[in-house]
Formats: sequence, structure tokens, C-alpha cells
Amino acid sequence: MKQFLYILIFFISSITFAQNQSLFEQGNTLYNEGRYEEAIQKYQAILKTKNHSEALYFNLANSHYKLNHIAPSIYYYEKALQLAPDDQDIINNLAFAKNMTIDAIDVVPSAGFNKLIRSITDVMSVDNWAKVSVGSVILFVIIFLLYYVTYSTLKKRIAFITSNLFLFLAVFSVAIAFHKNNLNKKDKPAIIFAQETVIKSEPNKRSQELFRLHEGTKVQILDTVNQWKEIKLADGKVGWIENEDIKEL
Repeated sequence: MKQFLYILIFFISSITFAQNQSLFEQGNTLYNEGRYEEAIQKYQAILKTKNHSEALYFNLANSHYKLNHIAPSIYYYEKALQLAPDDQDIINNLAFAKNMTIDAIDVVPSAGFNKLIRSITDVMSVDNWAKVSVGSVILFVIIFLLYYVTYSTLKKRIAFITSNLFLFLAVFSVAIAFHKNNLNKKDKPAIIFAQETVIKSEPNKRSQELFRLHEGTKVQILDTVNQWKEIKLADGKVGWIENEDIKEL
């Protein structure tokens, strides 16, 4: 029975993959013909199957960009960038799309120790920092055993120092991995989709208006209360926005 289910799942997956590949190629053809709305429909049909990739998001963003859809183009470029953070084409096109936005928001730069820690943390992913930690522990154990079996004073000293360096690297890597994991959990970026939206001081329509934002602006979601989300801008400003005006990445 289980074998039959595995075969059935594989069969269905193969059909879905073939259909998505066909839709993707159709979308690309429509895009090249300048039929961007129809291309978007093909790409969206793939997303409905819970299938996604940086190429799909990138092409979807390009189609919206051609139609001057500011928020969707930025949204899907950002989605593509999450999957391929070093892709220069995505980075460049995202920059072009951001040039269409109205809001000019200054980024508050990190300084001092926080900047140093953040730059170290961003060198690798959580998984890679964890791998460094495991590798360092293994090397620590091996070199520490060599410290015990060797008789040369110089070699003992070198082995002792080296093993302690790997022990420090292991502890440091674990700390950085946990720190990056916490940052990832707190990182909830979103894009403003409303053409213009009012940011309130509290999560209700009767509260004071703080400022206004326009489509395509990227924010961080801090909290959610009923139909409202608390957001933070790159310049440090905080306020509340209605759920319908924003789309989380």
C-alpha cells in the first residue's frame, strides 16, 4: 500500500512539474511578445501550486515593472532576492524599481560594536555558522588528543594553543549562529501596496496621523493587533498601518 502511495505521489509531482515548466515557458514567450498581463497570469498560476523559485519571482517582477506596477515589482524582486541574495541582475532591477517610489527614507546606519557584529553575522547563514562550529569542535578534539600523545614540548605548546583557538572558534560560531537566528526571527519585511496610506499612532482609525507612506516602500513588521500592524521604517519611525495596505514578504 505504501509503495503504491509513493508511486502515486511521484506521478502527481511529475505531472505538476511538467505543467509548471510549460506554464513558465508560456509566460516567458508572452513576456518576450510584450504581453505582460498574460505573462503574469501564467506565472501566478505556477505560484498557486506552491512552487516558487528566484527565476519565477524575477520574471514576475519584470512583468510588473514593465507595466509600472510599483509595489508588485518591488515585492517580487525582494522575494527573488531572498532566494538568491547575491544575484546582480535582481539587485540591479530592484534598484530601478525602487526609483519609481515616492517616499525618500534615510537609512539609519549601524555604528561601532553593533556594526561590527552585524557585518560578521551576515558573512554566512545560520546553517553555515553551525557547520563551522561542528568542524571546529572536531578539530579541537583531534588536536587536543595530539597534545596528550606527543612528547615534544614545542609540539605540545603548539597543539595546546591551536586546540584552544578551535575551541574559541566553536563557541564563537555557536554564539553568532544563535544571534543570526534571532535576527532572522525578528526580520519581518513587508511592502506597502496601497497607493497612499495613513500611518497612525495607535491601532485604530481614530488615533493621530503620524505620517503617510506610498506604494513600494519597504518596512519592518513589529507587531500585529487585530486588523493593524505596527511597522518600523529604515529611519527609525514607528507607527500602525491597516493590514489591507501592506503585504509581508
